Amino acid sequence: MDTAGLHAFVTVADTGSFSQAAQLLFLTQSAVSKRIALLESQLECRLFDRIGRQVLLTEPGQALLPKARDILASMEDAERMLGNLSGRVGGRLALAASHHISLHRLPPLLKRFVESYPDVDLDLQFAASEVAYEGVLRGDLELALITLAPEQDERICARTVWSDRLQYVVGRNHPLATNRRLDLTELNRYPAILPGPDTFTHQRVRQQLAGQGLELNLGMSTDYLDTIRMMVSIGLGWSLLPETMIDDQLVRLNTGTEPIVRPLGYIYHRDRTLSNAARELTRLLETSV
Repeated sequence: MDTAGLHAFVTVADTGSFSQAAQLLFLTQSAVSKRIALLESQLECRLFDRIGRQVLLTEPGQALLPKARDILASMEDAERMLGNLSGRVGGRLALAASHHISLHRLPPLLKRFVESYPDVDLDLQFAASEVAYEGVLRGDLELALITLAPEQDERICARTVWSDRLQYVVGRNHPLATNRRLDLTELNRYPAILPGPDTFTHQRVRQQLAGQGLELNLGMSTDYLDTIRMMVSIGLGWSLLPETMIDDQLVRLNTGTEPIVRPLGYIYHRDRTLSNAARELTRLLETSV
């Protein structure tokens, strides 16, 4: 087995498509097919079933997938370890950042990093915190800048960089805008606009409401906080937003509840050797506080 074949195999398995895998690998579809065929020949088993437009892993393929990921991760780790010995800060840095951090925290830091280390090939993705988290677990990403979950997988190292204090808010034309102090029962009579149910913000709102025996009155949901701020500002509902996003179009509400603070920071895989580029970026993050 060679790593090119394994890489093609994992990419097809992840995308469920030979054509999408070819695009990601910058190869032709026939080249990807040849790599898979060679791997299947070497292993003497079929790895994929092609049913119509679907590409499905066979039982041997399902068994191989985690081993293939481990092999590729080990190879990449060895390359990074040897590359780090030179002390050079360069090469590819696969990084993901949540939409909020990308817009409100990252730009000045990223500008400093790019100016300081022009030899780094930055592969920056913008993704929901939960998606970026899974990318680090799978080994696709070296680092992710996300909202940190209260509990982490034992394979993940997490470091808090920023703290976001969250506030209940409505638009200035909302019926609750003139009532700066109210309880959650009164707030929940109106629809909420929140991120998805897997997010820190959504879960904390549900927890506070459940503490008073209330079921969330959810109106709309989107994971883009700037979109939520816009919808709240025009009176479509209430939400819980970071203080850094509250402008003169919004009114803060005093619900008498325990303050909610959202930790933001970076994560990496405990078993992964970080490249010099990743180490320098984490150093910059740590000193930015």
